[in-house]
Amino acid sequence: MTADSTGRPGGGPARRRGAALEEAILRAAVDELLESGYAGLTMDKVATRAGTNKNAIYRRWPNRLALGVAAYRHLATTITPPDTGSLRGDALELLRQANRYWGSPLGAILRDLLAAAGGAPEFLARLREQSGDAAAAPWLTILGRAVARGEAAPEALHPRVATVAMALLRDEFVVRGVPAAPDEVIVEIVDEVYLPLVRGRAPS
Repeated sequence: MTADSTGRPGGGPARRRGAALEEAILRAAVDELLESGYAGLTMDKVATRAGTNKNAIYRRWPNRLALGVAAYRHLATTITPPDTGSLRGDALELLRQANRYWGSPLGAILRDLLAAAGGAPEFLARLREQSGDAAAAPWLTILGRAVARGEAAPEALHPRVATVAMALLRDEFVVRGVPAAPDEVIVEIVDEVYLPLVRGRAPS
């Protein structure tokens, strides 16, 4: 009997289990998403790429959507709040960053996943960590700076106020189906909706 350099009889790759196998499956799913988008993601392709079988995938993720959401979460990036010195400048830059992201291949994957999730709350909650609820954090940051500068009242520091501009931009992609929002739309959202809403939160 022969052994490989690690001392395993017969050589050949070690059988992966647990976290190592799960990571291999997720890496394969990420690669498939990047190559083919959510529409091209299949359990068969992921299993082949990961060097495992479909049963190993189904034991961890019950369906293609669950696997797609898990893989996307590995791709999502954290947004760094801009600091231009004014609330208007910060809001415009944040929306422009979001516009570039939603118009990118990763943004297309996110939109496809949101559409596939429909009203399923368990999947929407996971996706909103990148596209909704957690996206309030940078907006609350720039609002907090605006309050400190005297540009806004403390009453403006509310998650629904913070994310209204983002929600309007997302509608341009999800409802209107645009590939990217024109910059004049971004300026209009900030000047005609977001800033008046923030300034209107001053105590009466």
